[in-house]
Amino acid sequence: MKNLRLIFLTIVAVAVSMMATAQLRFSLPLDGKWEFVKNDVAPGAVCSAWQQVAIPHSWNAADGCTPDYYRGDGTYRKSFDAPAKAKGKRVVLHFEGVSQHARVYLNGNFVTEHKGSFTAFNADVTPYLKAKGNELLVRVSNAKDETVIPLAGDFTVFGGIYRPVSIEVVPENGITVNDHGSKGVFIKQNKVTAEEAQLEVLAKVDLTARVKNKLSLRVVFTDDSRNDHTGTVKMFEFKGGAMQRGSDFYQVKLPVTIPNPHLWNGKKDAAMYTCQVYLMDGNKVVDMVAEQIGLRSFHIDHNKGFFLNGESYPLRGVNRHQDRKDQGWAITQADHDEDMAMIKEIGANTIRLAHYPHSQYFYSLCDREGMLVWAEIPFIEKGTKDNAEFDNNTCEMLVELIRQSYNHPSIFCWSLYNELGDGTNPELLVARLNDLAHREDPTRVTVGATNNAGRPENQIPDVVGHNTYPGWYWDNPENMKWTIAWNYKPDSGKSIAISEYGAGASIKHHDQHIKSAPKTDGEWHPEEWQATVHEVNYRIIDENPQLWGTFVWNMFDFASAGRHEGDALGINDKGLCTYDRKVRKDAFYFYKAQWNPEPMVHICSKRDTERKEAVTDVKVYCNCKNPVLTVNGKVYTLENKGHNTWVAKDVQLKLGANEVTVVTDEGVTDSCGWVFVGDKNKK
Repeated sequence: MKNLRLIFLTIVAVAVSMMATAQLRFSLPLDGKWEFVKNDVAPGAVCSAWQQVAIPHSWNAADGCTPDYYRGDGTYRKSFDAPAKAKGKRVVLHFEGVSQHARVYLNGNFVTEHKGSFTAFNADVTPYLKAKGNELLVRVSNAKDETVIPLAGDFTVFGGIYRPVSIEVVPENGITVNDHGSKGVFIKQNKVTAEEAQLEVLAKVDLTARVKNKLSLRVVFTDDSRNDHTGTVKMFEFKGGAMQRGSDFYQVKLPVTIPNPHLWNGKKDAAMYTCQVYLMDGNKVVDMVAEQIGLRSFHIDHNKGFFLNGESYPLRGVNRHQDRKDQGWAITQADHDEDMAMIKEIGANTIRLAHYPHSQYFYSLCDREGMLVWAEIPFIEKGTKDNAEFDNNTCEMLVELIRQSYNHPSIFCWSLYNELGDGTNPELLVARLNDLAHREDPTRVTVGATNNAGRPENQIPDVVGHNTYPGWYWDNPENMKWTIAWNYKPDSGKSIAISEYGAGASIKHHDQHIKSAPKTDGEWHPEEWQATVHEVNYRIIDENPQLWGTFVWNMFDFASAGRHEGDALGINDKGLCTYDRKVRKDAFYFYKAQWNPEPMVHICSKRDTERKEAVTDVKVYCNCKNPVLTVNGKVYTLENKGHNTWVAKDVQLKLGANEVTVVTDEGVTDSCGWVFVGDKNKK
């Protein structure tokens, strides 16, 4: 009872503290019903074509898989009243993602503009806000723009206000909301061990009036998942800090040390702290921002791979695009949750969030689930020469990505480019980006992804990833050996990852005898070949521990408007799951058998229901010891071919319906039905 009382009193103290500061700042959603027209409408212009839409919204949800999908202008309109208790405070509209050029107006007044589809931005509407009947107008364009990345890429650039919008009400003098869309609080992890975490908490401050004292910080770390031996929630409080004038803002820094920290240890233990940062004017609380943070260290060994908190932690995972069938990029939190649940099911421990900054909500999911994250900007395939605006916009997006995502423990690297091509001479810009990333965040590594090992920019980032498709775009799957041997030089010091590998697959196409890649840009993409490519590629990957990370391309099929291959228009079908997330392909279960320790079994080619041969091999993915195959009541021996891939040779099918079942000692089963319609070799 004593321990319970201590916990209760601690929780009450925290709650009272939060209530006392709750009115300093608050947030209200501004999503829901808006008006939209697929045209550019200036403030005050007459337009009768408005239609009602729900934000988040993309105007390419229906045509995003067609080669001539709409890339142009759209305008959004929303009426709202000023929030209660906003008087005397700053009111800011927070846009989480608008693609790709946004111009914001309130009550006919221009407020701000933002270029870039994937990072958040704020619009300070305080000078133009009325108590009632405010009209917000957002003019948006996803037209091709030679000054904004991406200039190219194998994915659709969906237009619209496709992430949530909110009203942020904050103190006039307080932690800034004007620093590149960030929260204004940065928790730098200088040195983290099991014995102590040496941190620096930085708050950037807007001051429009005098303060009585030099501002200071009060910082409270609360372990969200662990109590001490008395049963009390573990809390650490620190006070002080030096206030100084920065280049853009006043800054208040406070070094802190947490003894015996509860480490964020990936999927093993994704321990998180709540960090409440109070801005103090003497004993008065001026403002407060709360952040979630995990304490961890990592490093990459050139010969031994990735290490998390001093222990070997091989990164094995997937790439992810954010779009969905009939939605484009306008996805919900439930959609993000489903994606994460499927990635957890497969057993991955890392995600490359390609090819652009993803939702802050998804980064937070990765924090909570212990997923290590490769984060990147969409500098893809090409840039422009002698274009200062392009260079500056690209650098701006990197700054926005880093500052908005700085406190996520899941992120271990900032990626600067993907598959830059000939003719653009991008190494000067890549070098500028690399220096910028290290200035913004010296605690993480920089990386680039390449499909050409000879490119000069590959020598600039700290580490490099190779996009390679042996068995699909070139030669056969066994040549993953050649890729690794060619690119990994034991004495070079340049650590490598396999940032993309895989093959296309349609769940409607099947071939039990396929021995080489089909025409990759053709319409025939048998599911069986995708599975074979992954089996062979991964076996070789698993034999090379020096690879610090490997990332399957891709977790889900995704929109690529220029493609016409496989069974659908405008789809890249290399996903382990279909675009609508309804079907897991065979290759999904291959990786689940490698990475997820939960007992499982899966019969391959179960969708190839109409069989034309009386004798067939049966392949099974299973991480149990003794799976038993039964076909029409007859038991067949399954031989383990390695990597939890089992095969039964020369299985006899009868004319008509056949029942196929696999059972294991652990009690997991799988079954399917095949229909033998007659032997194609018999006349």
